[in-house]
Amino acid sequence: MGRSRILLSFAACAIGALLSGAQEPAAQTATPAPAAPVAPTPTIPIPPAASPAPAVSAPAAAPQTQGAVLPSAYGPMQESLMVAPAAGKKPTVHLLPATLETTQWGWFDNAQTPVLHIHSGDVVAMETMMHAHNQVVPGTTIEQIKKTRTDYPGRGPHTLTGPIFVEEAEPGDILKVRINKIVPRAYATNFNVPGMFGEFPKEFPDGQVKYFYLDLDKMTMDFAPGIVIPLRPFPGTIGVARAEPGRYSSVPPGRFGGNMDINEMVVGTTLYLPVFVKGALLWSGDSHAGQGNGEINLTAIETAYKELNLTIEVIKGRPLSWPRVETPTHWITIGYDQDLNKAFDLLKAETTTFLIEEKRAANQAAADKMMIANWDCRISEVVDVLKGTYCMNPKAGNAKGPVLPTAENAKYLVTYAKDADLNKAMDTASMAMINLLQEKRKLSRLDAYALASMAMDCRLLPPKAAEKEVSCLMPKSLWIASK
Repeated sequence: MGRSRILLSFAACAIGALLSGAQEPAAQTATPAPAAPVAPTPTIPIPPAASPAPAVSAPAAAPQTQGAVLPSAYGPMQESLMVAPAAGKKPTVHLLPATLETTQWGWFDNAQTPVLHIHSGDVVAMETMMHAHNQVVPGTTIEQIKKTRTDYPGRGPHTLTGPIFVEEAEPGDILKVRINKIVPRAYATNFNVPGMFGEFPKEFPDGQVKYFYLDLDKMTMDFAPGIVIPLRPFPGTIGVARAEPGRYSSVPPGRFGGNMDINEMVVGTTLYLPVFVKGALLWSGDSHAGQGNGEINLTAIETAYKELNLTIEVIKGRPLSWPRVETPTHWITIGYDQDLNKAFDLLKAETTTFLIEEKRAANQAAADKMMIANWDCRISEVVDVLKGTYCMNPKAGNAKGPVLPTAENAKYLVTYAKDADLNKAMDTASMAMINLLQEKRKLSRLDAYALASMAMDCRLLPPKAAEKEVSCLMPKSLWIASK
């Protein structure tokens, strides 16, 4: 075993000792009414660790003058040394490294000691780690990855950097988070844990892990000879502390954001999050270099960030029911629930509410009509306890939604399904794509599952009858040898 692996194993043992009491009880769930824009989030609470790290009180002074905030192997870290010097009236830039002291593996807790204090308008240049406190790196086997889940069943796989305390943030405010820059590591992974998780755990009892080189000059990744995936980095998990006290798995997303897996949250977009506790407490992790809509085998193009650069502001006194995302051309509304049908109903309710709030529609009937005219809605993921949907609402008032294909055309391999149960429609359409990739493109079954998770685009057709429709698209442009 090399020196780096020894250090990694030592760190893993240390973290395991700290969190040895974290076991996952049966999920406690509460589902929303189909059309209600606000609903309780199903939770996976984690009991407190048996031997928690010593709590360190956060100092009250401004970030530039704060003293010790975190313990480390050789004494306390100094938060004042996490501020970069700058001339003039530029925003304060905070430097947040990803270390064992500044990250948590697989859980959120609104009582967690902040690792950084900032003011509204400040910039944070943060690092993130790979899953399981950097244990899922090239060379780690699928059997070892499985043990990071089975040995610690109460946690998610994600390593989360944070939390960041925003001085001005209070419950009822909005935290505005602009993504300025993303610099991934040079490698990524995709894996299917054997017989566990994903959309089809029973159908895929065999596991597989693959590691990939990310060409950050070309912004591409070779999946296999002749198959190249364009990179679109985005944070899979970014969110604030939830209102409920206690320790909760990082897997389910919710009104606090978290593991939303919306692949449109790239550089240049802004995330708006409702604030539930003083300081907001912002985390990020589960860093992706790209992902398909659906993320069906549980993982995307999983990487870590050398830099995730964020501008963080507080909007005072503006309550928000669910997170929203702003891109240069669209507003994104979301709906999440354990049942994809209810997520879909919640998405429609959130979208019409948004259109009325933004004064684009005078009433519910007008909002419904506009929503259908602009329809461009997708399935973000179906693997994180809560299943996710989102709509792209164009800023241009006269924009029309795309017409989705239901059969193969010159640009896409296409699979399509309809069913009164949206869960079944999604299962049918996505499994059909896995089968199609095996038959037409001669991929192995596990490689087809992985490629679909990383590059397939599953979309919702406009509601028009009792049956719900899903169209899954795979760009033919990925096969460079066929050009």
